[in-house]
Amino acid sequence: MTDEPDDVLTGDPRWGDLDADPALASAVLEIEGLLAADGWDQPARLYALVDTAQLVVQEPALASLMGLDADAERGSLTAVEQDALDPAVPLEQVLESILWPPGVAGVAAMVERLVLPPGSDDELPDDPVQAQEFARDHPDRQEVRIVAGATRAGSTYCALRLKAHDDDTSVVGGVDLVPGLLALLQATLDDAEPDGDEDETADRPVEENP
Repeated sequence: MTDEPDDVLTGDPRWGDLDADPALASAVLEIEGLLAADGWDQPARLYALVDTAQLVVQEPALASLMGLDADAERGSLTAVEQDALDPAVPLEQVLESILWPPGVAGVAAMVERLVLPPGSDDELPDDPVQAQEFARDHPDRQEVRIVAGATRAGSTYCALRLKAHDDDTSVVGGVDLVPGLLALLQATLDDAEPDGDEDETADRPVEENP
C-alpha cells in the first residue's frame, strides 16, 4: 500500500478523524474499497497488517511481485488476508482465540451486521436465534459493512458503509466507531503468551484479492 500525503487522505470524505494514524487508516480504507467491489453478503474476513518496508526486506520475491519498494513504501502497512473463517463461528469468538506473532504490526477485520434503529433493543428477544430473526425482519433495519483495524502502537480506525448508501462518498471513517470490536482486535496484539494455536500470517496480500 502506498504512503499517501496527508492532504490527500484528509481530503477524502471517508477519512473522518484528522488525528487517525495515516498508515492504519489507509490500510483500512483500501481493504474496504476492495471488498466493496465484491458486493454484499460476504463472510467475515481477517487480515494481518505488516510493515511494508519490512516486508520488502524479508520477502523480496513477494515484494517484487507486488511492485513494492522499501523507500517508496516506508511508513505504510500491507494487509495480508488470512485463511477463510468458519462462517458458523462469530468473528468475535474467533478473535478471542487469536494472538499474533511479534512480526505483525496490526490487525484488521471485516464483518457485515444488521443495525436496528434506536430503541429497538428493548424489543429484542433474549434468545440469540430469535434475536437474529427479529433483526432480519425489522422493517427499519440497516445493513452495514464494518472494516476495523488496530495496531500494536495503540492506534485504531474503522470504516463503515451502509448498504442503503452504497457509494464511496458515504463511507464513514473514525477512530472509535465500533469500540467493542476494536477492543477485541487490540487484545489479539497483546504480548502475553498464547494459550492455544496462534494464527500465522498468510502469503496473500490484499492487493492480490480484487
